[in-house]
Amino acid sequence: MTNSMTAFSSSRDQQPWGTLVWELRSVNHRYLDLTIKLPDEFHGLENELRERLGKLIKRGKLECCLRFEPASGQSADIHINDEYADAVLKACQRISKKLHQPSELNVIDILKWPGVIEQPQTDLKPIQDAALTLFDQALEDLAAIRQREGQRLQRMIEERCEGVRTIVQAERKRRPQILQQTRDRLMKKLEELNASYDKDRFEQELAFIAQKMDVDEELDRLESHFVEIEDIFSRNEPVGRRLDFIMQELNREANTLGSKSTDMETTRASVELKVLIEQMREQIQNIE
Repeated sequence: MTNSMTAFSSSRDQQPWGTLVWELRSVNHRYLDLTIKLPDEFHGLENELRERLGKLIKRGKLECCLRFEPASGQSADIHINDEYADAVLKACQRISKKLHQPSELNVIDILKWPGVIEQPQTDLKPIQDAALTLFDQALEDLAAIRQREGQRLQRMIEERCEGVRTIVQAERKRRPQILQQTRDRLMKKLEELNASYDKDRFEQELAFIAQKMDVDEELDRLESHFVEIEDIFSRNEPVGRRLDFIMQELNREANTLGSKSTDMETTRASVELKVLIEQMREQIQNIE
């Protein structure tokens, strides 16, 4: 299965108690790197969220952010813990008496004291459940986008592979022609020098040259890599690292082909191969 590591999704849910918004961003990375940003009320969900992410996403740098906006129409009453406020007030008065320059008590300062104002108790369970359901929706959207982009990358790579295959087949057909050209070139040199030569020794040297410039093994390996790429694309697992390894092997064969070249056409073919392979390699960096 070919999935891209680059995607973005968001989902929103508005309820009587407020609004939840998930934003999920994914970019390429060597491993699975998760960052989850949650409001204080939802920190207890982090382990569950990581588990759900791990089932669908195997590789990439992901940032998941949840925003929660409570409904504005809720009661604005301030609930004061009278018993605790009295205790704070008495403590302040006792301390004030001990000061050489007592100061007047500030009501706002007492209200700011932790515990004086009681926060209304809210049942977070249904809100957290809604956040998990909404997260699943955003995650499924993200996975679908990664899959669609991965399919586009696969088609692009397959097109480049076909280009490489065409070059390999053309070079294979040219092998006899190149050998004949080498033979003719050597014969012409001998004729220009008007030198006598041993025909058997000449054929031995020609065979030695042909062996040095033989690239059949490299062409065979290039074609075998095409078969391997087709097999990789058919697997139901992350394939990015395998493809990256195959690109290294393809590039090695293209370099060897260029180093054994004895004519400009083969040199140009080697360069074109490396261009196509580099184009594939750049896109493979985005594949999971």
